[in-house]
Amino acid sequence: MSDISNRKLILGSTSTYRRELLSRLRIPFSVESPHVDETPLPDEHPAELACRLALAKAQAVAQRFPDCVVIGSDQVADLEGHALGKPGNHERATLQLRQMRGKTVIFQTALAVVCLDSGFCQQDMAPVKVIFRDLDDTEIENYLRQEQPYDCAGSAKSEGLGIALLEAIESDDPTALVGLPLIRTSRMLRAAGIQLLTPQRAHA
Repeated sequence: MSDISNRKLILGSTSTYRRELLSRLRIPFSVESPHVDETPLPDEHPAELACRLALAKAQAVAQRFPDCVVIGSDQVADLEGHALGKPGNHERATLQLRQMRGKTVIFQTALAVVCLDSGFCQQDMAPVKVIFRDLDDTEIENYLRQEQPYDCAGSAKSEGLGIALLEAIESDDPTALVGLPLIRTSRMLRAAGIQLLTPQRAHA
């Protein structure tokens, strides 16, 4: 296995949420779109879908940049074994929140780190248990009009006003619900040879 200590890091995602989260680690990285078909397979469980897509995203970018360490991540909202995707518009977001009120939703957040040249490949899952309040229709409407979370799986932004929709969040990796579990990401990057907590260097 070749040395991977000086390899460049790529986030295989165009999500602004994941980009902001990864920037918290204060390490240089670039962003590339993975161009992966996210259509679920027949009878595919939400956790399996998230794991498959996270790895597919990392591998797709790694094929184009084989000497780099690539992060892939995916999140699927799991309501009683059924996948809830990004609503895309107000009407579907309303339906999602009506489905979820008073229920527990597992946000299946999957992570993969890949480097083709070195042969490095690790995967992990950070499920987040979210208990929704028994919301009334007026609360749902007011929330959606104010936050418009139509690009978020499950139609709720826990880092914003969406926190008011919830009774509880249970997770061992707090940023997983936003889209990138940083505790697991840090662990896997260290395993891949990416140094964290290094002296600050001036950017070129």
